[in-house]
Amino acid sequence: MANPSPQGRLEHANISVTDPERSAALLIELLGWKERWRGPSMKFGRSVHVGADHDYIALYTGDHVKGEYEKGQPLNHIAFTVGDLDAAESVVKSHGLKPFGHDDYEPGRRFYFFDWDGIEFEVVSYE
Repeated sequence: MANPSPQGRLEHANISVTDPERSAALLIELLGWKERWRGPSMKFGRSVHVGADHDYIALYTGDHVKGEYEKGQPLNHIAFTVGDLDAAESVVKSHGLKPFGHDDYEPGRRFYFFDWDGIEFEVVSYE
């Protein structure tokens, strides 16, 4: 009998942003997350961790973080699922960001937005 494959899931992603408090406020409101931790990072900066009990995004910054990222260098986008896509879009707009790329195809409806640093996010609803 073959050994079963291990089951895994994404535990966290660590991204560099120019203002972790601003990014944390967006993700907390958009996704219903909580702040899990904040403090100095191991090297040259500080982090704010926001997420749920078993997964989160680490929002890192330091004096060397300048933002102005370009799509695909190396990240294309980070995607989140939500129950109410229209409410999620309202949150994004209330933070002064511009949703685009609205589409509806299997497995759900979606839109995209760039944050203040040029990081692209996708928001999807399977509802």
